[in-house]
Amino acid sequence: MFKNLKNDLPASIVVFFVALPLCLGIALASGAPLFSGLIAGIVGGIVVGALSGSQIGVSGPAAGLAAIVLASIGTLGGYENFLVAVVLGGLIQILFGVLKLGVIGYYFPSSVIKGMLTGIGIIIILKQIPHFFGYDAAPEGDFSFFQTDGGNTFSGIINAFKSISLGSTIIAIVGLAILILWDKVLVKKAKIFQLVQGPLVAVVIGILFYAFTVDSEGLSISKEHLVSVPIPGDFSSFLGQFSFPNFAVIGNTDIWITAFTIALVASLETLLCVEATDKLDPEKRVTPTNKELFAQGTGNIISGMIGGLPITQVIVRSSANIQSGGKTKMSAIIHGFFLLISVILIPRLLNMIPLSVLAAVLLIVGYKLAKPSTFKAMWSAGRKQFVPFIVTILGIVFIDLLWGIGLGLMVGIVVILYKSYQNSHFLHIEDVSNGKHRVKMTLAEEVTFFNKGAILKELDQLPEDTYLTLDVRKTRYLDNDILEILEDFSEKAKGRHIDIKLISERGEVENPESYIQFFKLRPKSA
Repeated sequence: MFKNLKNDLPASIVVFFVALPLCLGIALASGAPLFSGLIAGIVGGIVVGALSGSQIGVSGPAAGLAAIVLASIGTLGGYENFLVAVVLGGLIQILFGVLKLGVIGYYFPSSVIKGMLTGIGIIIILKQIPHFFGYDAAPEGDFSFFQTDGGNTFSGIINAFKSISLGSTIIAIVGLAILILWDKVLVKKAKIFQLVQGPLVAVVIGILFYAFTVDSEGLSISKEHLVSVPIPGDFSSFLGQFSFPNFAVIGNTDIWITAFTIALVASLETLLCVEATDKLDPEKRVTPTNKELFAQGTGNIISGMIGGLPITQVIVRSSANIQSGGKTKMSAIIHGFFLLISVILIPRLLNMIPLSVLAAVLLIVGYKLAKPSTFKAMWSAGRKQFVPFIVTILGIVFIDLLWGIGLGLMVGIVVILYKSYQNSHFLHIEDVSNGKHRVKMTLAEEVTFFNKGAILKELDQLPEDTYLTLDVRKTRYLDNDILEILEDFSEKAKGRHIDIKLISERGEVENPESYIQFFKLRPKSA
């Protein structure tokens, strides 16, 4: 690992610059103590980085879990109770790895996954708008769109516009402009702009703005609009900043539901990130997915035990690592140590960061998750992709994350069944000769009970005096339900003067006596 230190050390600095504001920002979006985001970043870098089989992936608190954390802290009755779910979620992830469920990500339709990430991006944007304008009266509101106080997410944003803090808003706009300029223009101009990242520059400008306007009546930013990280007086007080799980609530059913949700979503997001980073890796190394689940589970256990947020592998930090020339896992590990050192040595400086600047960083994160181009691409992919995608988004935004994923998955299944219903057979009407309609029906490769309705409908609509050719040469699996339909239809066909010719691999049969017996005699390969 150390032979690539000349590449990994500069890359780790870049990842640190990206991770520091994001750790704080994601904790803010999660409604958790800001220190918890730093803990998760440290554990994700040092512990998960050391155990992971990925050479270029970087783990830490993820925007994709912010919605779950925000909802769960309130539902479970406090952050210490929520930490129990994080620890249990880590244990479940290790179990996933032992059971070799590293392929779990492949069983969710891509339309639902893209809808999940887009919905999360929209929620992050909506929930950070109040922070952007320096309005901190319960800025996140309730996680659900319709809130317990009778309002909703949009009414909360409208209320924020009525109490704008001028200083917070100005520096948020400046920070947002820096981020956009850095990402779209400067990073392409010189290597220095790749080494020093836009989020860090925005944070530094925010600190300077606060320092120079602290005594100004119109532009000063009040304490409640700043980051609030505990400042330790010594090492023992530093250790006192950590929260610990309240295992007295471990018997609560909601704790286990939240733990399973964390394990599932964190595993899914990690596996999707692994797939993406492996494709970006110049050396095309393949990450062992089950080992990655073990590493992530261990990281979540440790993070939960000392007060940190849930951890996943994160595509933003991983891609920054790859683009900065990171070669091995040392870059992720070193960035974790940089985070640890910053928490110990410069907490006073961290407490000068305006929350509105972090909101600007998160608005960019949310936008990257919910780009308009994603909507355009899904629309171009057709209705069977777009409908589950948009249903997932609406479910997440207007209900919650689990409902959104569940509804999207249900719609995806319905689409599959409908397409299966449509594609069970091909019907071709040839001509009319000697008073008989000539119709050819070709069955698909696999025909199951899902296709009963479509086939039965076509058979019942055949007119009298029809010559039906039933072609099953391409069919490799024919459900018994379909055989029973054909048996019943053969009886009806006699009364309707319908002749049937069956074409199979074994040849042609006119008006077979029994379809069931015929198919039982077919070769096993068929």
